[in-house]
Amino acid sequence: MVSIDHVANKLLTYVPYVLVLIDMRYAGVKCGRDGGVDSHMEMGKKLLAAGQLADALSHFHAAVDGDPKNYMAYYRRATVFLAMGKSKSALPDLSRVIELKPDFTSARLQRGNLLLKQGGLDEAESDFKKVLKSNPSDKEEKEAQSQLMKADEIQRLVAQARSSFNSQDYGTAAAQLDTIIETCVWDAASREMRAECFILMGEMGKAVSDLKAASKLKNDNTLAFYKLSTIYYNLGDHEMSLNEVRECLKLDPDHKQCYSHYKQVKKLNKQIRSAEELIQEERYEDAVSKYEAVMKTEPNVPRLSLLAKERMCHALAKGLQGSRAVSVCGEVLRLDPENVNVLKDRAEAYIQEEDYEAAISDYETAAKHSENDRQINEGLERAQRLLKQSKRRDYYKILGVKRTAQKKEIIKAYRKLAQQWHPDNFQDEEEKKKAEKKFIDIAQAKEVLTDPELRAKFDQGEDPMDPESQQAQHHHHFHGGHQGFQGFNPFGSGSFNFKFHYN
Repeated sequence: MVSIDHVANKLLTYVPYVLVLIDMRYAGVKCGRDGGVDSHMEMGKKLLAAGQLADALSHFHAAVDGDPKNYMAYYRRATVFLAMGKSKSALPDLSRVIELKPDFTSARLQRGNLLLKQGGLDEAESDFKKVLKSNPSDKEEKEAQSQLMKADEIQRLVAQARSSFNSQDYGTAAAQLDTIIETCVWDAASREMRAECFILMGEMGKAVSDLKAASKLKNDNTLAFYKLSTIYYNLGDHEMSLNEVRECLKLDPDHKQCYSHYKQVKKLNKQIRSAEELIQEERYEDAVSKYEAVMKTEPNVPRLSLLAKERMCHALAKGLQGSRAVSVCGEVLRLDPENVNVLKDRAEAYIQEEDYEAAISDYETAAKHSENDRQINEGLERAQRLLKQSKRRDYYKILGVKRTAQKKEIIKAYRKLAQQWHPDNFQDEEEKKKAEKKFIDIAQAKEVLTDPELRAKFDQGEDPMDPESQQAQHHHHFHGGHQGFQGFNPFGSGSFNFKFHYN
C-alpha cells in the first residue's frame, strides 16, 4: 500500500514544472501570442542563467517559431548555441539578427569573431569595419579594432604560409600555420595545409591530429578521411585504416579513391586476422604462410612488411623453428632494434638453437627497453641457467638430438647409441669402464628426455639427475646413486652377462 508521504513527495517533484506551465499559460492568456513568445524568452533567459542549456534552447526555439521576426529570439538562441560549443549553428542565427536589425552591433561583433575563428577572414574584416562605423560602445570599439588588426595579421600570415609551402619549406609553413590556427581554431583549410606539411615532413602523428580535426570542422570532408586512411595504412595500422576509409564511403559510396583503397585494405585486414587466428590455434606454419601472403598483397609499404615479419618471427619461435626464427627476427631487428617483442622471440629461438649467450644478450637488451617485464626476467634467468647447465651435462647433446626433438626421435637415438656403447661390446677393462660411464649417461638422457616432467625441468635449466640441483626439489623416482640414480642399474646385477633389451 502506497503511503501518503510517498504520494506527496512524488507530487512535489512536479511542482516546478507545473508552476512554469501555469506561468506560461497565464502569460498567454494575458497577452495573447506575443505574451507566449515573451514568456518563452523569459524562461529561456532564466534557464540559461542557471546553466540549463538544453531546456533554455527549447524555449528559444519556441520563441523563434512563435515570432520569426523577433531578432532577440535569434540572438538569445545563438548565445545558447555558443555556450554549447555549437558555433556552426550560432552563425546563421547571428546573420538573421543582423538581417532583421543591421545596427545590432553586439551581434555583428560576435559574428565577426566567429568568422575569424572559422578562417572567414574577408567576411570577419567586413563585420569589424561595420562595427567601427556604427557608433559602438567604447568596449565594442576597442574589441573591433583589436580583432581587425588580428584579421589583417592573419591575412598576411596565410599568404606567407602558402608561399613557404610552394617553396617546399614545410617547416616554416607549419610554424606560420601554428600562429594562424591559434586564432582561426575552427579553420579546416589551415589544418589541412598544416597536415600536408606534416605528411611531407614525415610527422604522421601530427598530421593525423590535424586531419581528424578537419574531418569534423568541414561537412562531407571525404578527402580528410581518405588521407587519414592512407596514413594509417602506411603506418601499418590496418584496423584504423579500414575504419577511416569506411567513414569516407559513408559520405560518398561512389568515391573512387576511397572505394579502391577500401578493397585493398579490406583484403589485407582479412589476411592479417586470419593469420592471427592461426597463431591462436597454434597452427604456426600456416600462420607464417598467411603472413607471406600479406607481404605479397602489399609489397610497397615497409611498415606492413615489418609487421608481417614480426609476426612470422613470433610464429616460427612458437613453432620451434629456431633457425628460421633467428633469421626472420634478425631482419626485423635490423630495422627496429628496440622491438621488445621480437627480442624476446629471438631469445627463445636462440635457446632452441642452444645459443644461450645470444639468448642472454637479447633478453638483456629487451630488459633495457621494458623494465619490470616478468617474461623477460624469467626468460633471462632460464637462459642463464641453461648456459651454466650446458657447461656441465647436456642430455640433448649426449643423445645427439635437437632440443625440439620428439619422443620417437629421442628413443631412436637412444637405441642406436645404447647398442653402440653397451659394455658387452668391449673386452679391454679400460674401454669397458669408459663404455659403462657412457652407457649410463645415455640411459639417463633417455630417462629424462622421455619423461615430460623431468624434461620440462631440464628445459628450465635444472638437472633432475644432479643431487645439487635437486636439493630444494621434491623427491621423484630417481635419487642418489651413481650420478643421481638410486636403484637404477641399466646393466642388472653382477657382471654384464644379461641379454640387452631395447626399450
